[in-house]
Amino acid sequence: MIKTLVIGYGSIGKRHVKNLLTLSNIQVIVYTKRKDLEKENKKIIFYNNLQKCLKEKPTIGIVANETSDHIKIATILAQNGIDIFLEKPLSDSIKGVNNLLKIVEKKNLITQMGCNFRFYPPIMKIKKCIEENRIGRIISVQVENGSYLPDWHPNEDYSKGYAAKQKLGGGVVLSQIHEIDYLYWFFGKIDHVSSISGKYSDLKLDVEDISVSILKFKNKIIGELHIDFLQRPQFKRCKIRGTKGSIEWNSDENNVKKFNIKNQQWEIIPIKNNYKLSSKEKINSMYVEEIKHFIKCVKSRTQTINPLIQGIETLKIALRVKKS
Repeated sequence: MIKTLVIGYGSIGKRHVKNLLTLSNIQVIVYTKRKDLEKENKKIIFYNNLQKCLKEKPTIGIVANETSDHIKIATILAQNGIDIFLEKPLSDSIKGVNNLLKIVEKKNLITQMGCNFRFYPPIMKIKKCIEENRIGRIISVQVENGSYLPDWHPNEDYSKGYAAKQKLGGGVVLSQIHEIDYLYWFFGKIDHVSSISGKYSDLKLDVEDISVSILKFKNKIIGELHIDFLQRPQFKRCKIRGTKGSIEWNSDENNVKKFNIKNQQWEIIPIKNNYKLSSKEKINSMYVEEIKHFIKCVKSRTQTINPLIQGIETLKIALRVKKS
């Protein structure tokens, strides 16, 4: 039996709990400041005191509370020798991250960032195409992610959520760090960032709601990144240009296409178990897969696909985008 402590019981915390309960030999403990949940589910142990949670001796911790408190909570878990799954983004500042990393390394803990798009079939396929050198030497990449913040959780007041509040670590750059994460996964570290970010809409928030950036990777690839809280309907895309062709994906068509320069045609690359982001029944699959991956690595004591050190690197990029 693996005892799993989930910190935070908002929308993402509830998703993780629901997914954990579908797996075998998992006991779920939830730490939340709410005091009205004891009878919600008999399969879950609820506490509003962290020390009581720790007395249950959990072996895994899932940090899913407000961004601004991630490092504080993760450090406590690490000090107690608990393997850690950290929801994105890692934090809203670099404060405390190096200390956390030192503890994690000293205790040989397994860590994973909760960037679920690394488990989304089209993004995984693009990564494989890059590794297989399908379009030769890559020259540039364009990435876009636009969505309307109030549509994220229609039954909740978006203005009170973490994404809309600076003190909770919100803003479009950190809240939508998925694109920065998979660009880092694809192409590695960044040399230069030039960005315009700010609040330009009429939304009730005190953080940036749009960010447009030019990125220069250390391997000399040029990146263009657009992220916003404004776009309706939601739309994502990624286009990569190389010396031997291009690779393209967008969330509407949801195909990964390669332009073949020999026959001057677009070719659709088959993707196993693909699904659209608009499919509410299927998008949970990537969250399930990331938790399964984490638990598998915990059991085998092997490094995950996205350990803490990579979360630190993507956080540094995001903070440079915000500062620029």
